[in-house]
Formats: sequence, C-alpha cells, structure tokens
Amino acid sequence: MVLRHQRAAKRSQEGIASQYRNSLFKSGDLQGALCRYTQALKLSDSPSERGVLYRNRAACHLKLEDYTKAEADHSKITRFRRAQALQKLGKLDQAFLDTQRCAQLEPKNKAFQELLRQLGTQIQQKVVQLSSTDARVQQMFTLLLDPSSQPSDRQKAAQNLVVLSREEAGAEQIFCNDGVKLLHKLLESKQEEVMLSALRTLVGLFSMIHTMAIVNELGMERLCAVMGSEVEAVPLAACHLLEVMFEALTEGMKKDVRCKDAAILPEPSRELRAMLRHLLDMLPAPTVSGPGRDSAINLLVKQVPRKSLRDPDNSLTLWVIDQGLKKILEVAGTIPEISRGPPLTDNTHMSCSVLLSKLYDDLKGDGERENFNHLCEEYVKHQFDSSGMENKLRAIQTVSVLLQGPSDVGNRTLEMSGVMDTIISQCASKDLAHQQVAVEALIHAAGKAKRASFITANGVALLKDLYKKSENDGIRVRALVGLCKLGSAGGTDFSMKQFAEGSTLKLAKQCQKWLCNDSLPATSRRWAVEGLAYLTFDADVKEELVEDKQALQAMFQLAKAEDKTVLFAVGSTLVNCTNSYDVEKPEPQMVELAKYAKQHVPEEHPKDALPFVEKRLAKLLEAGVVSALVCMVKQESPALTEACRECISRVFLALVERQEDRGTVVAQGGGKALIPLASEGTDVGKTKAAQALAKIAITSNPEIAFPGERVYEVVRPLVSLLRLECTLLQNFEALMALTNLAGISERLRQKIIKEKAVPKVEGYMFEEHELVRAAATECMCNLVLSTEVQKLFVAPGNDRLKLLVLYSGEDDERLRKAAAGTLAMLTSEQPELCARIPGTTRHWLEILQALLLSESVDLQLRGTVITLNLMQAERTLAQQLMESEALEILSVLAKGGAPEQASVARTAKQCLDVAVEYGLIKNNNSEGDKGLATGP
Repeated sequence: MVLRHQRAAKRSQEGIASQYRNSLFKSGDLQGALCRYTQALKLSDSPSERGVLYRNRAACHLKLEDYTKAEADHSKITRFRRAQALQKLGKLDQAFLDTQRCAQLEPKNKAFQELLRQLGTQIQQKVVQLSSTDARVQQMFTLLLDPSSQPSDRQKAAQNLVVLSREEAGAEQIFCNDGVKLLHKLLESKQEEVMLSALRTLVGLFSMIHTMAIVNELGMERLCAVMGSEVEAVPLAACHLLEVMFEALTEGMKKDVRCKDAAILPEPSRELRAMLRHLLDMLPAPTVSGPGRDSAINLLVKQVPRKSLRDPDNSLTLWVIDQGLKKILEVAGTIPEISRGPPLTDNTHMSCSVLLSKLYDDLKGDGERENFNHLCEEYVKHQFDSSGMENKLRAIQTVSVLLQGPSDVGNRTLEMSGVMDTIISQCASKDLAHQQVAVEALIHAAGKAKRASFITANGVALLKDLYKKSENDGIRVRALVGLCKLGSAGGTDFSMKQFAEGSTLKLAKQCQKWLCNDSLPATSRRWAVEGLAYLTFDADVKEELVEDKQALQAMFQLAKAEDKTVLFAVGSTLVNCTNSYDVEKPEPQMVELAKYAKQHVPEEHPKDALPFVEKRLAKLLEAGVVSALVCMVKQESPALTEACRECISRVFLALVERQEDRGTVVAQGGGKALIPLASEGTDVGKTKAAQALAKIAITSNPEIAFPGERVYEVVRPLVSLLRLECTLLQNFEALMALTNLAGISERLRQKIIKEKAVPKVEGYMFEEHELVRAAATECMCNLVLSTEVQKLFVAPGNDRLKLLVLYSGEDDERLRKAAAGTLAMLTSEQPELCARIPGTTRHWLEILQALLLSESVDLQLRGTVITLNLMQAERTLAQQLMESEALEILSVLAKGGAPEQASVARTAKQCLDVAVEYGLIKNNNSEGDKGLATGP
C-alpha cells in the first residue's frame, strides 16, 4: 500500500513538472523550456516519455531557428522508433544500424545502449542458426541433384527442403544460395515427387520473402509448361504456386517492391499482366494437358474478377476480355470427339462457363456488357458462317457453354439466325457425336424459361422420340434430362404440371436406374443427376428418391468423384428433397382475393408438409449425406460456384434444424465444412451457413464442435447475423450462440469485441421481441466478464446501468435473470458503479427487494449478491438498505430453508455480517436466540 502511494505521488510530481515545462514553452520562454526538457531527458528512462521530450525539445530548437539541433532530435525519435519496429519484424541488421546511429548522437542514453545490447545478442543467435541452416540446405540440394543418390534419400531430402522453406532462416538461406536456380533445375527433372517438392518449396519462399526477384528468375514460360504436365498433382501444385505469386504481385502493386540490395524491380502491374498473358496463351495450346488447362482457368477465375463489387477498378477484367475472350471461347467450343483441338477434361467446359460468368458479372455498365455480347456473337457468327458442319457444331457448343454461364449472352447467341434450327435438325443426326452436341444444347436452352415454351411446342416430340428409339444410352439419358426440365417448368407448384399424372415419377425412376448403373460412363450418370435435380420439384419424386438408398449413395459417390460438374446438380437435388428452398406463402386474404378474381394460386403438394420433410431428412442422414456435402465443400474447382455453395449451405441448415441431429452432423465434419461456407459465396448462402453454425453452437459445447483455433473462426459468421436484414430468428440464434462462446474464455470475448459485436448486442437489448431482448441481455451478461466491456458501463454520461436496473424489475423472468446477473457481475468487478445505482431510478430499492422476494432461487441469489456488493462498496448504501424492508427480507433468507437455497442463505448472512461490521445492526443473543436489532 505504501509503495502504491509512493508511485502515485511520483506520477503526480512528474505530471506537475511536465505541465510546468509545457507552460514555459507556451508562454514564449523558449530557453527556459529547452533547459527543462534537457534536464528531464537526463532523468527519464522511459522510451515513450523520452520520445515526447525529444519532440518537444525539437520544437524549441525550431522556434529558436537552431535547425541542426532540431533535425538531430527528430532523427533520434524516428530512428529509435523505427529500430524498435524493425526489431519486432525480425530485421535485426537494419534495426542495429538505426540504433547505432542514435547511440552515436547520444552515447550516454541508457535506452539506446540497452537496445544495442539486445540486438547484438539476437544477431549472434541468428548467425549461429543460419550457419546451421546453410549446411542443411546445401546437403538437401546435393542429394537432390546427384543422380547416383538413392530414391528414398532424394525423397526425404525433397520433403526436408519444403519444411526448411517454411522457416524464415531456411527460406533466406535457400534464396541466398542460388536456391531458385537449383529449384528451376529440379522442375526439369520430370520426376513427379521431385517436381512437387520444388514447387512446394517455392511456395514457402514466396510466403516468407515475397520478392519479385523470384518471379523474374523462374520465368512464366517454364511455370506454365510445368502446369501443363500430364500428371494431375503437378498442375495443381503449380497452380498453387502461381496463386501465391499473383497475391504477391497484387500486394506489390500497392507499394514499391525492392530486393535485398535495394534495387527497384520491374513494376508489379506489368509483371501481373505478363503472367495473365501467359495463362491466356495456355488455354488453346494443344501441348497443354487437360488438368493443366483446368488449373489455368481456375487461376483466372480466382484472380481476375474483383473480390468486392465496391472496388471501382475492374481494369484487369477488361484487359482479360480484350486480350483473351476469344481464346476462352475457343476452348469452350472445342469438341474432342469431332474436331482437333486442345485436350479437355470432363470439367473444362463447366470451368469455362464459370470463368465467362465471372468476367461478365464483373462488368460495370451497359457499354462494357454490350462489348462482351458483341465479341461473343462475333465469334459464334464466324464459326457458324464458316463452311463445314464441324464449325457449326463448334458454334453450338460455344452457345451451350454460354447458356451455362452468362445466360443472357447465351440467349442472345441462341437467337442468332439459323442457330436454333440447326440444333433441332442435328438432334436427328445419324452421327452420335453431332447428335450429342445438339441434344445438350437443346437441354441447356430448355432450362431458360423464355425458351421452355418454344421447345415444349417444338421439341418435346423430338426428345420423346430420341428417348424411346435411340440405341445409345448416352443420347437417351440426355433426351430424358430435356424431358425432365420441361416437365418441371411449374416448379414446386402442384397445380402447374406440364405432363400427365405419373409421368414425372416414371422419368425419375429411369434416372435412378441409370444413376445406379455402374457400367454407364460417369458423364451419362451425371446427366441422370441433372434430371433428378429438375424432377425433385415434385414431392412424389422426392419420396421415391429418398427411399432408394442405393440411388442416394450412387449420387453421393459421384459428388466425391473427379468429375466436378455434377456438384450443382447434386446440391439442387438435395435442396429440393430437404425443402430448403425459399417459399413465400401468400397471406390468406390475398389467396381469397386471387380466387375471386380467377387468378392462379400456387398449391403445395401434400407430401411437402413438415412430417414428410423430417422423414426425408432422417433418410438422407442415414444414407451419408453429410460426408458427401463435406467432400463437396473441399473441392478446389470452379464448378463449386457461389450458387453451388448456397445449395450446400441450405441443405446443412435443414439438416441441423432438429436438435437431435446436430451431433451427427458435427461428428461427420459438418461443423468444419460450414465455416468456409459462411465466409464465401452469395449473401444468402453465407447467412444460411452462419445460422447453421449458430444452431450447432447453441446446443453443443462449442469447444468440442469446433476444436482448437476453429472456434475463433465461428465468431465472425455469428456476428454477421446481427443485422437488420436478417430475420429475428437469425438474430436470436446468433445472440444465443455468442452467449455460449462469451462464457468460455477471455480470448473468445476479445475476439467477439474485436468483431465489433458489443454495440450490436446493445442495440438488440432494446428490441421489442422479448426473446431477442432477453438473449441480447444474456449475451451482455457474459461479455461483461471482460474489463473492456465493464469500462463502457463505468464511462460517464450513458444509461447502460439504468437499463439493467429497469430490466431487473421487468415481468419477463428470463430478462430479469440476465439483467440482474449482469448487475451482480458489474457491481462485483467495478464497485464504483454501486454508488450510481440509486441515481438510475427512484424505484431501485423496490426492484432490489422484489428480486430478494422472488419465488425463483436464481433471482434471489442475484438479488443477494447485488445487495452484498452495494453494502461492501459504501456504508451509506448499506445504511439505506438496512433502514428499508431489505433488512427483514435478508433476515428471513439468512435462516435458510430448502437445500437449493443454501447459496442464497449464505450470501444473505454475509450481507448482515457487513451491516454488523459497519455498526448498523447488532447481534441480539438474549433468551438463547440469535436475533438482529437495529442501532449503531
């Protein structure tokens, strides 16, 4: 206690001295102020205080026009602070130079000398570490480049090199020992394991060093050649490296990029465009493998469009459209079975659709979109007008890809003269490849509402004929999908069916049959899922599908397979089966009005009622739907579009609707899969995923459901639900989940505070809906465990404390418990708040007595704790309480009763003991009874 008073006295003296020095400066006594600042510098050891003193002394020198000394003082401030920052960043050499210069200017400065000593020790330690790491790096490269070394030794050396590259010292030594050139040689080895290790090591170098010198040393041509490799793992690793390079260059566009000798490297934006040009040149190149081409498209999807539409700069998209749109369309129009062209995978056309859609969506105005349309129409027209059926089929294939991507552009090309007629005529072609291209184009056109009626009138007979008479199952399944699309044009509206009763069920059974036929190629089975995605709008089909466990598991296996184009079809089918789509139910009055006006009123299928939906969800869980969804989320493919993510989020939300199913979803990896879904995708998809996370966090232990660091990743999605655009149910569930998280640890509370949740929680404490208001107050009850939140209540000029006191007197028991609990916590941790409680409302005493008299033991306990805190804080408060009915109530409570009231009795007894200590009451032991009598 004496030491604390001494420190307080010292701080007070220092404050007075500082004010005196500053007053001299303000009054114009510059020499006096200069003398005082110099004296203070000799006495001070605090770096922050010395910084202020140097700055003030420099101001004196400036006023006295002694510019040399002013500059010297400023240099000491900036150099010393920069040295401290460089030390934290690990740039010890530069920190040492700055500190050394400071020490030369002021040799007797203790702070400068201490920092020099620290840096000297750290530099010596780093030298020892680097010398050890240097030897390890040399050993790894010797083994890798020696043809006579054993394969097992080479593999181990390659793995060790990757590990070294992820350490700062290792990355620096690899870079300084011509490691990039040696890695370049390894990329030419043609050995898969060695190439993969070289690529992963380069990723580590970029992550640790971020220098454009590596970009220049490697060269894009070589990297693109590596990405074009036939072995799928190598293109994926090369794609990851290029992704890291893109991020480094994008970051470099925001600042000057220099290498270690301070030489300015080429402008990042120019290098970025050079990399994009190489990627675009890869697309139509016949020497590039199918997986390599898919990786290049995937990279363009990720890196070219703006990350946010709020960013006004879409120049990169415009540049790619100008330089590469025709190359993308060339790949989109390639038909491997018909024309010579670049090798494709099953995913290539879908990847092109996604890229074209992303580029089109990134355009800002009608002029930019019109240019995009014009370039696409020009390409299709050129192909269509060229001689030979092969070119016309390339045009049709391009239209198919556009219909699956930017559908507005696809519709315009579809309406070009002769295109639709050629599609219809080629559906009857004797050439299976020609027929397949035409049928697929017809199917994609049928998916557009404006074309469905035309095709229903002109193409249904043709599709039925193909389905019944074709000898090729590939053609039959595609024709079936066309019929499925047309048969589902009414959506979920039971009264709007295109085909006769039972027809859609027959089509669905055939789709399920093909889906389970392992002898069919994967592409044909994928088309069967496409058909189910449309047919499952019909509740009879949903019921039929979920009863067929073999078909469900076959569909889930396809979702996990290499052909990623099936992802959206699987997602759509599951959304339909779980009824997780949005349905706007009209008000009864509007329905009656529509019937009176003889307008169409949508009807719900009887089997779309809740009991049927719950049974379907149980069947899907039993068939393993969660593991399929988890695998779908992990896919690194353009086919995992934002719309596809939204479908998966909707299904997850439906699966966790029942509390008893949440454990199953978490156990199979659903909790982990929901976190990326809540951060990427459409706004609706992110909201659905966040709500699913909230439901899990409410009923499960968050530390078990989201182990390790993952629990901190859940906070942001939950806070995102605290918006007016979200429903009250979503607000309520987010608040409940945050309450659970806030009760776990201080680190989690700090994460919630950092995400700016506290003002939002406070806002919901005023919500009219009593459940939301109570949930917000409960959340605040746990958040006030953090000192930072407590200070908000302590700060003068706010009504936060008053709100809690008033809520403690409300009729809603849940709200009273939360508010009284928060008050108990605050008055315990911040005793100064106790004196403010009587000033919040003149009914404060009545509210406190009502808590003590409550039938709820929880409320009684909160009331006694608040009373104890008030009495311990100030004698005057204790006196007010003892002069009221609180004395009698506490006396009764202190005698105890039922076992569950033991804590209440103990706390009430403590209140009375405090009153005795103050001399407000005294023990009355006459006649053998322990009573209480008031009096000093």
